[in-house]
Amino acid sequence: MNPRLTRNQQKSICSQLGSVRLKLLYKASIHGFTGAAFHQLCDNQGPTVSVGYNASGYVFGGYTSNLSVSLASMCMMIRPFSSPSNKKNLLKYPVTIPNYAVIMIANSGPYFGDTLALVNGGQANVYSNPGNYYNFNAAEMHGNDLNLTECEVYQVEAFKEFETPWRPMIWETEKRTKMMESIKVYSPTVSSVSQLRVLLIGPVGAGKSSFFNSINSVFRGHVTSQAIAGSSTSSLTTQFRTYSVRAGRGGKPLPIILCDTMGLEENTGAGIDIDDIVNILKGHLPDCYQFNPSVALQSEVLGYRKSPHLKDKIHCVAYVIDACKVSIMPAKLEEKLEAIRRKVNIMGIPQLVLMTKVDEACPFVSQDIRNIYKSSYIKEMMQEASARLGVPLSCIVSSEELQRRVGVGPKLRHPAAPPSSNASLC
Repeated sequence: MNPRLTRNQQKSICSQLGSVRLKLLYKASIHGFTGAAFHQLCDNQGPTVSVGYNASGYVFGGYTSNLSVSLASMCMMIRPFSSPSNKKNLLKYPVTIPNYAVIMIANSGPYFGDTLALVNGGQANVYSNPGNYYNFNAAEMHGNDLNLTECEVYQVEAFKEFETPWRPMIWETEKRTKMMESIKVYSPTVSSVSQLRVLLIGPVGAGKSSFFNSINSVFRGHVTSQAIAGSSTSSLTTQFRTYSVRAGRGGKPLPIILCDTMGLEENTGAGIDIDDIVNILKGHLPDCYQFNPSVALQSEVLGYRKSPHLKDKIHCVAYVIDACKVSIMPAKLEEKLEAIRRKVNIMGIPQLVLMTKVDEACPFVSQDIRNIYKSSYIKEMMQEASARLGVPLSCIVSSEELQRRVGVGPKLRHPAAPPSSNASLC
């Protein structure tokens, strides 16, 4: 069940409520535009945010501190990014008479003080009567469009912050310098391989290319954007690219090559083909190969490496996952990742997970990246990623943490990886 509220809209709402997150409880298009469905899923769930959507593009609703038979102690109408002409301001309309903040009516959805009701009378429409308990401008709130295209109710959950980090972490400059030096002088144990090849795999928009740019910037000493990165519904990376990181301007290459790929997509025939990933793992794909989502590279195509050397193969796989989307990962995308992981396991290649955008996922972390392992929410997301991807929690790290501490560590071997010629390089 995917939320319709965008991540930025959720952040804007949460910023008014403290260190909280939103958990989707009810979605009318799935559970039904009925009062019965709404009350069954949302009553006595504590603080909630109710949101209505109409065809005119307005997003509006309200917050209550406790949706239950006992009336709420605090309530406010909200208009997050409602008007197409005003997409940045979240307007608030506090209740004027607290004892009448919300009303419980069996055949209706969220009902705010006889002023605004979503799923009114068990129908996909809105009841709007401003001025009694909430003073708002109807045109400003919902554009006078009272037909709902969707209604959602989110539970407001408070973050539990740990006093001490649940994972030990040292943020000192001395540690950072030591790690950078250890990477620079690292040498694979097999003489025929001078650089370890790390393959970045992840959904579209997860941040694979951005991660490389960040690591490259750390070692170059200035901001670089060698890999194409940005925001798009389809993959901005359309070629197989291998990037060598250098120590400073004009410095020698580090013993690590980061390999970027086209993003994974849930639909068949879209994004990178799993067979192409297998070809990359085995070293068959040449650099700058142009991906074709419909057809994997065939052995008779010019440039195909029929007899790749060990130095051409992948020595470690890093799954790049957006922390904001772990809990709403589509089933088909999860199945693709599972299929890839099985093939990687068979080859005995070490694996880890890079979790990106943790600062966007958790307001507590956005205040200070050093709070990452004090955040219960990030721990929960990493545990969920571990369960979904089948990778041990100890092998799930934040990309922001790595970027600030150096980049990838000098030892890439997965603790649980079976022995292989690739794993022995690490």
